[in-house]
Amino acid sequence: MSSILITGANKGLGREAARQLRGLGHDVWVGARDADRGREAADALGARFVQLDVTDDATVARAAEEVGAVTGGSLDVLVNNAGIPGTARPTPEVTAADVEEVFAVNVLGPVRVLHAFLPLLRRSSAGVVVNVSSGLGSHAVTSEPGRVESSFQAPAYTSSKAALNMLTSQWAAALPDLRVNCVDPGYTATEFNGNSGPQTVEEGAEVIVRMATVGIDGPTGTYSDRHGPLDW
Repeated sequence: MSSILITGANKGLGREAARQLRGLGHDVWVGARDADRGREAADALGARFVQLDVTDDATVARAAEEVGAVTGGSLDVLVNNAGIPGTARPTPEVTAADVEEVFAVNVLGPVRVLHAFLPLLRRSSAGVVVNVSSGLGSHAVTSEPGRVESSFQAPAYTSSKAALNMLTSQWAAALPDLRVNCVDPGYTATEFNGNSGPQTVEEGAEVIVRMATVGIDGPTGTYSDRHGPLDW
């Protein structure tokens, strides 16, 4: 049984990943900014709750202390799932403030959380980090005619996921004792996109769960979806 923390796990893909991982017998922490929603999700899933706002140093530090106090000072798996889509403004109207808001959650959030939880991950015998990215963060995918990702214009969100992909690559190289990978859940019907995606939430969470359960000999520095490897 692994100890697993998932940020933004009170709804959507994070909650479904938590449900599937609990079903596999793992000790799952539901990280959520909203305490009431987070506790409701954790109670419903038979998981643990920890309040955590990825944009706030103090709450992230407290969360690391709380998790470490229960687990004996270690954490096996960190899933950086919390994210926001950002403004729906037309691309020419997107401002620096719009981009800054998205990067604060989607890029700086994972940096902040990893930094706080890294000592716990390093005490695990097989520490794993899963960064929930998107096909919209892939230059190759978004440049391929015919793929749905090539039709989206969302500069703040897409660039934030491209940055998360690069962070994944850098962390994997710098932390060879951990398995650090990023995943694309695919276009999944959740509140995040107005339930417009063709995939079910169960299908979307599949790759998150798969990469959260890799062993010490598992891959690192990879980017994949439920069907296999993706081009960066």
